[in-house]
Formats: sequence, C-alpha cells, structure tokens
Amino acid sequence: MKDETMLPNQIDAWQMTKPGELMRTQVPMPEIRPGDAVVKISGCGVCHTDLSYFYMGVPTIHEPPLSLGHEISGVVVGGDPGLIGREVIVPAVMPCGECEVCSSGRGNRCLSQQMPGYSMGIYGGFSSHIVVPARFLCVVEHRGPIPLEHLSVVADAVTTPYQAALRARLQPGDRAIVIGAAGGVGSFMTQVAKGMGCAAVVGIDINDEKLQVMRDYGADFTINPRGLAHSDVKGLLKTYCKDHGLVANHGWKIFEVTGTKAGQELALALLGFTGSLIVVGYGTDQTTYMLSRLMALDAEIIGTWGCPPERYGEVLEMCLDGRIALAPFVETRPMSEIAHVFEQAHHGELKKRVILTPDF
Repeated sequence: MKDETMLPNQIDAWQMTKPGELMRTQVPMPEIRPGDAVVKISGCGVCHTDLSYFYMGVPTIHEPPLSLGHEISGVVVGGDPGLIGREVIVPAVMPCGECEVCSSGRGNRCLSQQMPGYSMGIYGGFSSHIVVPARFLCVVEHRGPIPLEHLSVVADAVTTPYQAALRARLQPGDRAIVIGAAGGVGSFMTQVAKGMGCAAVVGIDINDEKLQVMRDYGADFTINPRGLAHSDVKGLLKTYCKDHGLVANHGWKIFEVTGTKAGQELALALLGFTGSLIVVGYGTDQTTYMLSRLMALDAEIIGTWGCPPERYGEVLEMCLDGRIALAPFVETRPMSEIAHVFEQAHHGELKKRVILTPDF
C-alpha cells in the first residue's frame, strides 16, 4: 500500500499531441485535493471514441496535447485514505452531482460532467496514474479469476449497453434486436439484453465469424445483412418469429450500436408497431426518416449516453456472476503498442477489444 508521500511527482503517459500523432512523455502529478483518489492504472480499453478523436478530428473539451483513454481499472495508491489499496473501476462519465440534470436522476448526461481523456485536462487512461474524484469509484471485490485489467471495459463497453437497456425499459420476456451485435460494444449489448431476461435476442452484424461466437453469448438468432435489402432482413426475422412462435411486427426493442449510416437506416426500417429504437453508437453521417411514422407506429426513438456511476455495481455483478463474459471478447497488450493498436482498430483489423496495460 502507498500513501500520498510515496507518490511519483510525474505521471508517465502517452499523449495525443494533435490528431494523428502520439508521444510518450511525462506530465505533472496534479494537486491532490480532499476527496480525490490517485489510481495506479492496471488497464485502459481502446474505444471507438478514442479513434474518433485521434483520426476523425472530433474535438475534445481540453485541446491536445492530452492523454486519451476512458476505460480504466486500477488500484488506489493515494488520496482518500479509506480507499488506498482497493481495486477500482473509474467511471467513464463522472457527473457533478449537484446540478438540475443530476437532481433529475439523469446524471449520466450532466452538462458539467468529467470524462478522462476528454474533459479532465491533460489526464486520461493511457497513463501510469490518474487522479479522480473518489466518490464515483466502483470498488471491485471478490473478482475471482477475472483479471483486474479486464474489468476496465466495464467503464464504457459494458455499462453503456446496460444504461441503454435501462433507457429502453427492458424487462424479462422482451424481444430485442442488436445491430452491430458482434462488435466491441455490441457483443456486450447482446449479453446485457440476454442477461436481463430477454426471451429472444436477434444479433445483426456483417462479420459471420463473430456472429457465430455470439450464438454462444446471448444471440438466439443471427443475421448478416451484407448484400441484403431491408425487406430481405425483415423476411428472415419474420421467418424466425414464425418458427418460434414470436410476434414479428410489434414490440421489438432495437439497439443500434454501430453508429454507421447503414446500421441506422436498417434500424429505422425494422422499427415496428409499439417498438423502440435505442441509439447507442455514435457516428457523424446523417440519416433521413419520416417522423410521422413514429406517430403511426406508436413507436419511439431514444438516445442514450454513458452510464451513471451508481449503476456500475449492478453491471459489475453481472460480470462476476457470469451473465456477462469478458475474457472471450478482450485481449491485453502493452501500452507501448498504442500506435499499432490504434492503426489496427482504425482499419478494422482487431478481433477483440484491446486493453492496454502500462509498461513504462
């Protein structure tokens, strides 16, 4: 165990000096204020959002240079004395807890929220340490054989789907469609839907190999839409429903996770009577839709953002009790491989979500 007097004066970090450029450097350890915790990072997941900042020029609140990375797990080594030595997950979105939005129960969309690698100054998860508000940390207990670094993806890739399920008011017995079901977030969205009791989960993705895997992790039926018209996909869904005694044309909850125009257009085409479309994935392309269809269908489109820290414990429990599997969907690599990992992720060459572990 460590205390503040034993902390380094500098934090080793990989910084984005500008979009498209990374540099290994050291940054000052920030002032540790009452209520802070210093987390020694065990792992930080590489998220599509990081790639958006790095390759697409999506702006961060704090301009470069800064360290990216917001899926963080580690050990508290300084700050709040009650947490020193505890293993924790750092929430990707930390609200102020005091504004009107937070008071309404929607703190995940707090307008003053802090997010590592985006709005917390120069500090992010692709580093050796990070200083964060202690009150938001999710303490990990009794994790058994699950490596602590694997739990880093809970901070976004798993909690974001869980929040999406809550926004959808998902209940046992519901029917769900996940578009992008085999991707980095979609694979967990599929598992969350099944883990929360869905009677049927249909996984849609363009990767046959990954879709095959998802049949063992929550997907009851899978569809590869590549080369198919929307009507063809609807036909496959209708046949599956007929064969399994399910209703095909109403009540389905559709989770669009890809953020792509093609995925969003398919989701809108599948939205039926009394159905819900939950927009989980982020993309910059625009789509068109006749809003009056929502009226005629008595349907709804719901946006979702992050997950409030108070929900993390519920998600962690799903990982620890086996409802959500992590190991088949993640791999760890040294943080010194960050540039190569970014390139592979950018070109769609990764089969699993990569977690970078500090090797400074």
